[in-house]
Amino acid sequence: MFTGIVTDIGTVTELEQQGDLRARIRTAYDTASIDIGASIASDGVCLTVIALGDDWYDVQISAETVSKTNLDTWAVGKRVNLERALKVGDELGGHIVSGHVDGVAKVVAVEDEGDSTRVTLRAPKELARFIAPKGSVALNGTSLTVNDVSDCEFGINFIPHTKEVTTWGDVGVGDHVNLEIDTLARYVARLAEMS
Repeated sequence: MFTGIVTDIGTVTELEQQGDLRARIRTAYDTASIDIGASIASDGVCLTVIALGDDWYDVQISAETVSKTNLDTWAVGKRVNLERALKVGDELGGHIVSGHVDGVAKVVAVEDEGDSTRVTLRAPKELARFIAPKGSVALNGTSLTVNDVSDCEFGINFIPHTKEVTTWGDVGVGDHVNLEIDTLARYVARLAEMS
């Protein structure tokens, strides 16, 4: 489990198709404190560490994961949001995030509003019903509050701090973004269906 509070920006340094996709990610994390088999959310996707070096870790990514996320757009040099898994007693600064991406949203508009940036995204129709104004979503592993919703489109404002400590300062129209729906929203919708 994660909180959607990004704690490092990693860089993809190697990609190799070996049956599954294998990726090497350079990180500022102390890799001596990472165990083989640990989970690290990489752009919001919970990935398992399979090898470690002084300033990098490797992950193996199944074809299923690649097909359901934006990891098919990864290239050497790509910066990715990273978060290590929660430990008992950690602060829950964002919201509960599983690292199991529900789908991919597309950035349809980017507009500066003062020092902040308003980003409008289009969610897949089957997921849009779970997105509500003032609700939470995880986008590329970042816990965010939804400002407004119109049909399948929703808006998020990024303050300067978020743009500096995540990859959101690099966002552009046409980008594909990993989207994880808030677990609570999913259960509320399911209960409403059962009533």
